[in-house]
Amino acid sequence: MKRIFLMIIRNLLFVPYGWIKLCYYASHVDKYTTDQRYALLKYIDTRANWGGRIRIDAYGIENIPKRDGFIFYPNHQGLYDVLAIIEACPRPFSVIMKKEIQDIPFLKQVFACMKAYAIDRDDVKQSMKVIIQVSKEVMQGRNFLIFAEGTRSRNQNQLLDFKGGSFKAAIKAKCPIVPVALIDSYQSFDTNSIKPLTVQVHFLEPLLYEEYQDMKSVEIAEEVKRRIGETIARNETVL
Repeated sequence: MKRIFLMIIRNLLFVPYGWIKLCYYASHVDKYTTDQRYALLKYIDTRANWGGRIRIDAYGIENIPKRDGFIFYPNHQGLYDVLAIIEACPRPFSVIMKKEIQDIPFLKQVFACMKAYAIDRDDVKQSMKVIIQVSKEVMQGRNFLIFAEGTRSRNQNQLLDFKGGSFKAAIKAKCPIVPVALIDSYQSFDTNSIKPLTVQVHFLEPLLYEEYQDMKSVEIAEEVKRRIGETIARNETVL
């Protein structure tokens, strides 16, 4: 968490302005377009990353579908993951988050600006409602991000099992599935280091509906995990 304090200290003059503006946007989301809200998030995110001495190296941006209405499926390393992808991704997207983090200051405002959905993993009925709503919005042209592992890995760049149920929204929407490989994102907030850090964000080739329509959800999960795992193995830095 030392890096969060570094972000604040190095942006001390910007923080009051950025915080007030973020809170205002979060409280008046319908007053601004998706692009306007996303532009603000990217601006604040870029300033925070500079302050925290974090560099984002983005790869495969050309793999992001040209048409909106797709879902990102990254591996999950920690609270910083969404912020890494925001700086790397030129296209607005929203997220499905677990309800346990929806009220964390700053993240709460970011999620509000993204019009994100909180999911209760212990409430099957509520979870299904969220999945159905997200699939409808994807078909209408919104982009989302879902962490298929369900919870963050505590073992650096190693992957947990990807849950088949996480892909139900994509299957219902018949949309492109975009695997995203995050490398070293865990070092941002989950270590006490403030050394300069490079986080890699790899957007992989999407799985189109025609490719996965005959696959079971667990098979889709395994395929996405395999692609992400291979990308991490090729690109991670050995400490």
